[in-house]
Amino acid sequence: MQRTPTGGAGHGTAAAGDRPMSIGTVLLQLRDEFPEVTISKIRFLEAEGLVEPQRTPSGYRKFRAADVERLAQVLRMQRDHYLPLKVIREHLDALARGEQPALPSGGGLGDLTDGGPGTQPWRATAPRIGRAELLTAAEVTEGDLDEWESYGLVTPTAEGGYDAEMVTVAKLVADLGRFGLEPRHLRAMKAAADREAGLIEQVVAPLRRHRNPQTRAHAEATARELAELSVRLHSALVQTALRVRLH
Repeated sequence: MQRTPTGGAGHGTAAAGDRPMSIGTVLLQLRDEFPEVTISKIRFLEAEGLVEPQRTPSGYRKFRAADVERLAQVLRMQRDHYLPLKVIREHLDALARGEQPALPSGGGLGDLTDGGPGTQPWRATAPRIGRAELLTAAEVTEGDLDEWESYGLVTPTAEGGYDAEMVTVAKLVADLGRFGLEPRHLRAMKAAADREAGLIEQVVAPLRRHRNPQTRAHAEATARELAELSVRLHSALVQTALRVRLH
């Protein structure tokens, strides 16, 4: 991974010079501008390849000023432009190569900042598709879709139509069906997904209640990261359980 030039990453960064810093020191520097950042968040960004601190022989992380600046850039692009981490990484790496890429457009704010009580403020307004479009894109029949809806696997929006993500859900349900897994077998997966979404909602809700509008807007990016971590954990748990059962 290539680095971006150093710059001000918030209060205190310039004074730190290029002395190696612990992850705790980095956290303190970033928190002036990003009050919601945590050590877990920094470690997550490292795991996703957004920053690569040096390691001591004993394994401790040692950050430089360039690492702190890059972290600050990542956090700003998430907060201000709602961009996925992959897009942010590609954009920053292009800048490090001396290119001048245009800043990609992120998700719309939607009800992210305007939602009232009972809304899901971390969720950007998603594109909607009609029933016929869903059937065509997922290559399924009306009967299939009716059955999946009866089990709650595919659900239309309150306004009518479907979120674009439902195409992916429909395709996956169809693929699992080819192995003999019927919709009734998949209800447990749906129930687990609903519980995970509820946990994410509990974590994100305080961000929505924050007085700082930027902090409230940051809820969407936080929810995305939590969802990604949840999916990775679920996959790891399933793989671990299979190894135990098949050996």
